[in-house]
Amino acid sequence: MPDADDLLTGLDPEQREVALALRGPVSVVAGAGTGKTRAITHRMAYGVATGVYKPTEVLAVTFTTKAANEMRVRLRELGAAGVQARTFHSAALRQARFFWPHVYGGEFPEVTQSKFPLVAEAMRRLGKRADTPLLRDLSSEIEWAKVSNITPTAYAAAAGPARREVADLSAGDVANVLASYEEVKRERGRIDMEDILLVTAAILADDERIAARVRQQYRWFVVDEFQDVNPLQSTLLDLWLGGRDDICVVGDPRQTIYSFAGASPQILASFARKHEGAQRIELVRNYRSTPQIVAAANAVFARTAAADGVRLLSQQEPGDPVTYVGFPDELAEANAVANEIALLHRRGMPYREMAILYRINAQSEAFEEALGEHGIPYSMRGATGFFNRAEVRQAVTLLRGSARGGETEGHLVDDVRAIFSAMGHTDDPPTAAGAVRDRWESLHAIVTMASDLAEAAPTAGMTALVADLDRRIEQAHAPAVDGVTLATLHSAKGLEWDAVFCVGMHEGMMPSVHADTPVLVEEERRLFYVGVTRARHDLMISWAASRKPGGRGSRQPTRFLDTLLPAGHQARQVSAQARQRKVAKCRVCNEILAVADRKLGRCSTCPATYDEELYETLRAWRKEQATEQGKPAYVIFTDATLQSIAEAKPADAAALERVPGIGPAKIEQYAASVLALVEEAR
Repeated sequence: MPDADDLLTGLDPEQREVALALRGPVSVVAGAGTGKTRAITHRMAYGVATGVYKPTEVLAVTFTTKAANEMRVRLRELGAAGVQARTFHSAALRQARFFWPHVYGGEFPEVTQSKFPLVAEAMRRLGKRADTPLLRDLSSEIEWAKVSNITPTAYAAAAGPARREVADLSAGDVANVLASYEEVKRERGRIDMEDILLVTAAILADDERIAARVRQQYRWFVVDEFQDVNPLQSTLLDLWLGGRDDICVVGDPRQTIYSFAGASPQILASFARKHEGAQRIELVRNYRSTPQIVAAANAVFARTAAADGVRLLSQQEPGDPVTYVGFPDELAEANAVANEIALLHRRGMPYREMAILYRINAQSEAFEEALGEHGIPYSMRGATGFFNRAEVRQAVTLLRGSARGGETEGHLVDDVRAIFSAMGHTDDPPTAAGAVRDRWESLHAIVTMASDLAEAAPTAGMTALVADLDRRIEQAHAPAVDGVTLATLHSAKGLEWDAVFCVGMHEGMMPSVHADTPVLVEEERRLFYVGVTRARHDLMISWAASRKPGGRGSRQPTRFLDTLLPAGHQARQVSAQARQRKVAKCRVCNEILAVADRKLGRCSTCPATYDEELYETLRAWRKEQATEQGKPAYVIFTDATLQSIAEAKPADAAALERVPGIGPAKIEQYAASVLALVEEAR
């Protein structure tokens, strides 16, 4: 076991203050990247080493199994292996299972792994049907109601003030589903994850002898990520304490982004009022990010009235300035981000150390396509790739069937809308957020693709749209382990990368159009702050003035950049003239190309102008590369790209890079081989 004084070595002054504050109540307000886990694990280990704590009397609680495991590893390395580090659910489940036979008799009920089947049955009993997105939203609403201590009978009255909405269901309908769900669950002898907390709280509240045994077992409490605690967890924590105050909580009110799940920044902020005389310690030294990134993070809250949280002080060497850049359209934005990632990779930054963060999953498609065009591997966090999403796969299947059967009326967008109406899609978005809204956004994105194609080629039909979708699917190659991370801002919390690209940061998206009250806007501000503080060395914040090339360009950068974009607009605003793509025309007939034909460089109906022998040679070479590397052939180069090479017959790397679908990464990897084959064919 390390010497007690050795455990204090290497801690900064504030972390050392935490380690020495062995008796509660203690509130640690820890800014992003300030080493909170290091501080609290050293605190527990120091308490054990000095004899103040018995290891088995300490319970450290956090929110994820990963965080609990990490804490256990660190405690073991610090000589405090006996300390219990668990999630709220794990700690409660252990107690509930042990005491259940003594209180209720019989075996502990089975914990259901998914609410979906039970919610579906509850809906059927009410004479309603629900698809997967609605089941997901209803399951989330059940969780919110239960952790907020709201019963089905009280739900309708509570939903309005809390601004809760589930698709097009009324509050009364949702209340009925909640009641029916509880009935189904009881009949099947099941409990859910929230019931674990409810059961444990009920046992401790109703049986003082059992409560005394638990309090005798655990005397010292540490709660990590306290800003994410919901009312039910707070109630359980109070029951564990039983009026005692030997508790240390650590969190950051500026990272409270889960109010939809019941969390509130006020729970951490009100700790001192609840525990009179509580010691407050602030961790302000940021070890993650450069001073430039930290300054940007601090500026996000510069004009807010809220005094909660801390002002960070970077401990890193100065780095490059944060980049703020507006683009004329989303296509230009996605391509620029892909180019910047390729440049950073050429300079030695691994793809896995870069991330693209956005507000909602539907924003990923443009970046998936751009990365695919540049040959950059990527992986999705917390979601599947756009074309792997269930609703998108179903939509593409229906469109393919329509194209084969010729079941169209002649206007592409109207035909697509008619097909999607069978999937329950409407022109108007759902009023509520959630999985139902996510599904609508995905289908709407395909409608938008059809609209763009129809605008570029008015005579284009369903076959052309399917061809364009197939091209996009082909370019959005399989995810890679060593790839750029694509993630929503919510799913990025707790993570960090060397380079972060916060994209789509315009009004209406950040803050979300659903944030229509000051409270909701402030939550969006905290979400933006989380994104900014994920970056270690490089940070680019971008937005697009319009959705597509040639659009009105009316979008404005998020208001959260107001303190970072002073008068004179110091962002590197890219002009529409500089970024606007030239109109692509067929090299054979000189007509404007349909979107699906742009990579080919000619209309699909025009005769081929490429060297067919060279094309076959390139295909054979691609097959060898794919076999050798264990990749699908299209990841090396698509057929359209090979045809373009065989047509252009580039003489050098610069000419090869001008071929659509070939980015810097592919030039570096394949240019020598491809140019040699082209030279042999001359």
